[in-house]
Amino acid sequence: MAENKRSFEEDLKRLEEIVKLLESSDAELDKSLALFEEGTELVRNCTKALDEAENKITILTKENQND
Repeated sequence: MAENKRSFEEDLKRLEEIVKLLESSDAELDKSLALFEEGTELVRNCTKALDEAENKITILTKENQND
């Protein structure tokens, strides 16, 4: 699978769009499943980005405490 090229903010915005579509749409099952699948991938990407940011903050905080 190709690596995600969008930013965290872009992924989050698309995820919000998907949620709105799924909540308000009478879309066919196939389309709903495709949106759900895209949404789960976006959640993974956002979670990964947040985990990486948290790790960086932890490292920086520990470095500052040691100085």
